[in-house]
Amino acid sequence: MLRQALLVASRSDGVRRVLETAPFSSDMVRRFIAGETIEDAARVTGELTGEGLLVTLDVLGEDTHGKGRAEENAQHYIELLERIGAAGLGTRAEVSVKLSAMGQTFDEDLALNNAYRICEAARSAGTTVTLDMEEHTTVDSTLRIVHQLRRDFPDVGVVIQSYLRRAEEHCAELAYEGSRVRLCKGAYAAPSAVAFTDKEEVDKSFVRCMKVLMAGRGYPMLATHDPRLIEIAGALAVLHDRDADSFEYQMLYGIRPQEQRRLAAQGAQVRVYVAYGREWYPYFMRRLAERPANLRFFMRSLAGRA
Repeated sequence: MLRQALLVASRSDGVRRVLETAPFSSDMVRRFIAGETIEDAARVTGELTGEGLLVTLDVLGEDTHGKGRAEENAQHYIELLERIGAAGLGTRAEVSVKLSAMGQTFDEDLALNNAYRICEAARSAGTTVTLDMEEHTTVDSTLRIVHQLRRDFPDVGVVIQSYLRRAEEHCAELAYEGSRVRLCKGAYAAPSAVAFTDKEEVDKSFVRCMKVLMAGRGYPMLATHDPRLIEIAGALAVLHDRDADSFEYQMLYGIRPQEQRRLAAQGAQVRVYVAYGREWYPYFMRRLAERPANLRFFMRSLAGRA
């Protein structure tokens, strides 16, 4: 119930206005978000890669409804990628793109064209692009765009969310040679007809999907902070004789940083999802919805500033 309430609040302009103007919010937001500018993103990327971690950068902003804004969002990514290339970070940092910020909700062809431009910039920078998965209603559209992009950019990554009932099916379809697949639990609301609503069922689905991906010939990117799932992932890597460079763990910036460094120190590839930008509110609320510990941390911050 709490998770659903927070996800509903992520779309509330009223709650958004309160949090955006409240003085206590900034410290908590900075826990999960690198800043608002490319310079902020570059600074955090340099710090993380200097510690042996990999990075994927997300420019915050979604549900774009105008062509001009969508093209502006794409141009921002292109400038970010130019910065990554100029810094020589192409082998350590990639970008994550939400297609709704590229115009997907009103023009799929526009979103494809904008994503294509970003992929070209990523290739020039010596890095890659992963397309985030968003609302359950956009899954088919996102997969269509991925398949089209992979004709020219076979290293384009895609996200599969284990809370969706078709997740295992999608993983089986995508577990082929060279296919980069990020598996996460999912942080959006969806009806029970298409999604598991019980946490245990979502976790079981995550394990089933991991088994498919780790047994396949693609490149799994396992996005979880759950110690049990990380342990299972390690066991699957041994079972399928996977080298450390044939898959990676992914975690969010600001969540379990010690675990990120512990895994990296053991030789695992660990990529940190770093979000930045002014449109932080929906992303921030989904982070609260994902883990009760995040909400408790936020409420302690609120109590301390009241």
